[in-house]
Amino acid sequence: MISLVNIKWIGDASSGYLRLLDQTRLPLEEIYLECRTVEGVWDAIKRLSVRGAPAIGIAAAYATVIGARLGRFDQSVEYLSSSRPTAVNLFWALERMKRVDSSCPELLLKEASRIHEEDSQMCRQIGSHGFELMQSVFVNVSGRQPALLTHCNAGSLATGGIGTATAPMYIARERNLPLTVYVDETRPLLQGARLTAFELQAAGIDIVLISDNMAAQVMREKRVDAIVTGADRIAANGDTSNKIGTYSLAVLAAHHGIPMYIAAPSSTFDLSIPNGCDIPIEQRGAEEITAFFGCRTAPENVRTYCPAFDVTPAELITAMITERGVIQPVSKENVKLVIGGFQKNG
Repeated sequence: MISLVNIKWIGDASSGYLRLLDQTRLPLEEIYLECRTVEGVWDAIKRLSVRGAPAIGIAAAYATVIGARLGRFDQSVEYLSSSRPTAVNLFWALERMKRVDSSCPELLLKEASRIHEEDSQMCRQIGSHGFELMQSVFVNVSGRQPALLTHCNAGSLATGGIGTATAPMYIARERNLPLTVYVDETRPLLQGARLTAFELQAAGIDIVLISDNMAAQVMREKRVDAIVTGADRIAANGDTSNKIGTYSLAVLAAHHGIPMYIAAPSSTFDLSIPNGCDIPIEQRGAEEITAFFGCRTAPENVRTYCPAFDVTPAELITAMITERGVIQPVSKENVKLVIGGFQKNG
């Protein structure tokens, strides 16, 4: 795994601050933000300096410590909730923080640190379950290295550990299993090119970068054996919201007979939402598709539509990989069987 630390609390509860790796500057610059206000953390989440559902939840949990010591815990929780609407880990983490005595920043810091550590452990558990699943897929591969395709960044930069979708890849690397990973650029903000390619290459994993619209041809040429992505929110029936473009991959995978896997911790499931139709989809600013990283690529005043996520129906998902085990086939009953106890007690 790369040595960059994307989230770290510096100091004690009474005067410490949250240090975040500014992922908008990668892969060209390693710049860290010192967030000493709740507003600073909100802005970092909103503008994607910290991103990935688990990492967003961790950052928001630490931010409540800052709010509490200023006597604005409740207001801080409400404010942080408005930063990004789709990633359920944000709301899950804030709900956990609300159960702690908000008059004691030290207790809040302990809980935030616990959420951070638990996520790291969950990533490794996801990796172990995913690695076993991938081995069963790779058993019939011949003539080339086993290969996966992934989208966006569900890696160490998006979590408190070795990632979710990337976790099996890191485990494979640890166990010296040769593996190739095809990485979608992930437009319009290139999280795949800027982040996933960056961290996997740094970890010594064989990668091939492709643009999103090359995925169908890669599948047609039988270059990949499975697709694995992360998730930002999963409904009770298994419908999954993830970075825009994931739904397209699932449709293509079904056509080409390629397994489609979703890797996510239990905290990403939202059993209060019956299906994907009820998942709120964040809309991003027009400039993300009209001014590509500051360079205008579209006419002035052109109309745009810029959803940050799409929803993949459960029937297109071969299996879900969680820290509690694999959900297969994906159905409301199996989701409840694996995740229900956690949601009730978590």
